[in-house]
Amino acid sequence: MIRRVHKGNYGYIEYQKKFSIIRTIIYFALSLAIYAIGYYSTGTSRNLLTVVAVLGCLPSCKSAVNAVMFLRATGCSQEVREKVSEYDDKLTCFYDMYFTSYQKNYPISHMVLKGNVICAYAENGKCDCNSGEKHIEQLLKQDGYKNMTVKIFDKPEKYIDRLGQLAELDVEESKNRDDMIMMFYSVTL
Repeated sequence: MIRRVHKGNYGYIEYQKKFSIIRTIIYFALSLAIYAIGYYSTGTSRNLLTVVAVLGCLPSCKSAVNAVMFLRATGCSQEVREKVSEYDDKLTCFYDMYFTSYQKNYPISHMVLKGNVICAYAENGKCDCNSGEKHIEQLLKQDGYKNMTVKIFDKPEKYIDRLGQLAELDVEESKNRDDMIMMFYSVTL
C-alpha cells in the first residue's frame, strides 16, 4: 500500500509518480473493459457501451498527461533532506515544489517562508534561478502580495547558511501566510 504524501512534504513527487501511473492504468483498463463488455454482448462495436468507453478515455488521457508531468519532475534528494531537516520546526518549509510556466519549469527541492522572505534551493542544475525568482515574484504580485523577497539558491552551502540566518531572525509572520501557502500549492505540480 502506498502511503499518501501531501503537497509540500518530502516525497510528494515520488508518491504522485506512482499514484498517477496506477490511476492511469486503472482508467484505461476500465475503458477497455467497458468496450469489451459491449462488444462481447452485442457482437459489434456499434453500441452504447462503445460511446461510454470512448468518453471514459477523456479522464484516462488527462491522467496520462499528469503522469508524464510527474515522471519528468524531480524532487528533493535524501542527502539534501538530511541537511535541511533541522530547520523544519523553526521555519515554514516546503519540499518538492515544482513551479511551471509557459516557457520553463522550476524544480525546487526545498523552500522556506519567513516573514516577507522566500528562500529556495534548486537541486536540479537545469533550473534557471534568476528566471525562477522572477516567476515566483510575479505570482506573488498577481495575488496581491507586495514587498516580498525571493531568492533561489543553487549551492547547498549558501542555502543552508541562509536558513540559519532566517531561523535566528525575529520577524512577525504575515497575516496572509496561510493564503500564501495555499497559493503556492495551487500553482505547483
